[in-house]
Formats: sequence, structure tokens, C-alpha cells
Amino acid sequence: MSAGTVVLVGTAVFAVGCATGGTGLRDGGPARTDSVAKTTPNAPSPDASSASAAASGGPLKKVDPVALLKADPKVSAEIKRDLKPCTGKEYPVDVSYGKVTGSTVVDIVVNVLSCADALGRGSYVYRADGARYENVFSDEQPPVYAEIDRGDLVVTKQVYGKSDALAYPSGEDVITYRWNGEKFTEQDRVHSEYSNVVDGGSQPAPATPQKN
Repeated sequence: MSAGTVVLVGTAVFAVGCATGGTGLRDGGPARTDSVAKTTPNAPSPDASSASAAASGGPLKKVDPVALLKADPKVSAEIKRDLKPCTGKEYPVDVSYGKVTGSTVVDIVVNVLSCADALGRGSYVYRADGARYENVFSDEQPPVYAEIDRGDLVVTKQVYGKSDALAYPSGEDVITYRWNGEKFTEQDRVHSEYSNVVDGGSQPAPATPQKN
């Protein structure tokens, strides 16, 4: 097994509302779904027949994203240490299934958020390798959020100046990656600047009346 390969865990993932009070797009990093992954403890691993069914276009086999992350040597020790439920068994993890590496089996995009402010802390892409998943993309420079868009991987990163508050970043980078058969390569990068006035930042000084 390669250093970036982790064992597939065949437990179902259910999207539920995050109960930890993220306040939306601008104070929680890039666009997100306000969802977390609820996992089942001690879930059994799938056998070879289930992997074969997925490869042949059978029913989608969802995975336990928390187990996937914790078993992955490419995920930082800090992310693993802080990967805990926000409330009950609800982890701050968003999971997407889709084809982004040209594989016949769906790929998995996992985003790890913070409980307090829904800040995107890490984004990962896993590609099926038989009954296992291999980490083929990682970005652990927050705030970051990855999505699948028409077969491409789109990563959104908010940009902060030295004096910016978390709720009011200076701008945003949207980076598009495409799979070249072996790895993701950057195809496009769009940078947007935010208006401080619109975001609630410093307002323009009032006009000074002219003396007669």
C-alpha cells in the first residue's frame, strides 16, 4: 500500500444540519453546505464484491469520511487531532461524490471545517484504487473549500490582509484544477477583491461642508 492510500470503509454518510453556528459564506470561508458527516462507530469494511459492484457502475458505496481522514498519512496530525464531533456524533465534514479524475468509479471530495465558525481547514480528493482510496489532492491552508464542477476540481480560498477580521476578508481566489492522468494541474485562477463598504468595513468619511 502506498503512503497516500487508505482503506475504504463502507459505512453510510448522512448529511445533517450543522448545529454549531457558522454564520454564512463571508465569515466561514468559501461557499459551503452547512453540513456535517454523521458516522457509525465500528462500521464494517466492504468486501471485494462490493468494490467490484462500484467499479461496474453498481450502487454507490458511500464511505466514512472521518475514518478515511484518520487513516490517511497525508492528512496532518493537527487536522486529525482536532477532528472531533461538534455536537453528539456530528463531525464538521462535508463530503461530495463525483467524477473528477477520469476514473470509472466516483471520486470523493472531503472538506474539513471548524466547528466554531465553519472555516474550511482542509480539502482532500480521494480516488478509488480497488477496495481502497488514494489521496490525490490535499490543501490544508485555510480558509479553503473544494468542489467538483463539470469534471474539474474548483478550490476557493479567501484572502486576508494584515488587518482583516475573519468576517471580512480582502478578496477571494477561485482556482480550477484538471486531472492530467496522474495528478491535478492548475488550469485557471480568478482573483476577486471585496468592497470594505459592502462588507461592513470602514465607511467613507462624510463630506466636509464648504465655508462661505
